[in-house]
Amino acid sequence: MKGVLVILDGIGDSALNNKTPLESAKTPNLDFLASKSKIDYCYTVKKDYAPESNEGVLSLLGYDSFGIKRGTLEALGVGINVKNGDLAFRCNFATIDNLKDLRVIDRRAGRTLTTKEAKILASSINKELKLPFPFVFVPGIQHRAALVIKGGFSDNITSAEPKNNKLIFSSPLDDEDDSKLSSNLVNLFVRKSFEILNAHPINKIRLKKGLFPANVLLCRGAGSEKPKLKKLKGKWLALGYMPLEKGIAKALGMHLYTFKYPKLKNMDVYENLYAGLKKAIKKAIKMLKRNRKKYDYFYIHFKECDIPGHDNKPLDKIKMIEMIDQRFFSFLRKFIKGSKLVITADHATPCKIKAHSADPVPVLTYPSKNKKEQRFTETQALQGKKFTGHNLLKNTLYKKDS
Repeated sequence: MKGVLVILDGIGDSALNNKTPLESAKTPNLDFLASKSKIDYCYTVKKDYAPESNEGVLSLLGYDSFGIKRGTLEALGVGINVKNGDLAFRCNFATIDNLKDLRVIDRRAGRTLTTKEAKILASSINKELKLPFPFVFVPGIQHRAALVIKGGFSDNITSAEPKNNKLIFSSPLDDEDDSKLSSNLVNLFVRKSFEILNAHPINKIRLKKGLFPANVLLCRGAGSEKPKLKKLKGKWLALGYMPLEKGIAKALGMHLYTFKYPKLKNMDVYENLYAGLKKAIKKAIKMLKRNRKKYDYFYIHFKECDIPGHDNKPLDKIKMIEMIDQRFFSFLRKFIKGSKLVITADHATPCKIKAHSADPVPVLTYPSKNKKEQRFTETQALQGKKFTGHNLLKNTLYKKDS
């Protein structure tokens, strides 16, 4: 084993009562690693730009993230075979009031849609929804899904997604006939999805329980080209359990180590997130132990710590950071030995704005000859060197002398 890359999704934040979640969290194991590391900061894509997760991760791995569409990656992540010309989208089961007012009540159906419910709803979509072209619709985890319309299409279109709490349909970004066809098809799919889902027995039951109905499908991140990417240097094994991270691993030629995400019980979203994070940590440790001699590099992505940022729950973000420190970094500080370790984030998700921001993220590079007392925090990172995401690997894991 030469090195481990750990991405803490959305971990960067802004101050709450003069401290960020990273600064507030008690992280003795991460502090130990930081004292023997370099702490720098990174604009994962470019300065003054708030990246999506796919853009941040791909850039950190050394790729031009703007040419690789998220819809295609999500489709790969749920197991859809995507060919050039196929029109791929990442989808959300969401909640709107009706097709006239198009008011978006919740873009994730309250985060309470179970994977089992999503599979039943997806089955109805695949059986009942008719388009002029064949399509494949596959649910992922909970409210997430992917759509691929088969044929020869343009992805030069906007998404069908909420803006200012209203569903805005897709439109072409040029005057080409194939772009107009693409946007018309996705808009037809969205409208028909509401007609099927709004009357579905699953959603009638959800309404009786006081839950948001998953009555429409949002379609975002259109892509029409299968990624052709140069493989990363060395042999990589990735821990991937969300569709996007699985899709990225597949697109980059990494071997994938995955697991089944815990079921959503009692509609308790955060109980499910903590259960998911605990399982992800357990699987990450198992993956490293079993494969240390088989791979050069490991990519570990913990998704859960991004969600509290979107929900403005800084205390939960702190709790997740502490959980990762207690359960994972306590193991890693002993396991890493003479190998390299990089810890960073794909983007910042400040709780106060409930969205991704253009803020730089801290980068820890272990080991370093210059040992000193310091912490892995946003403030500490700004005292280090600045670089952009596409330089991360060559400045850290691939660098001969760190």
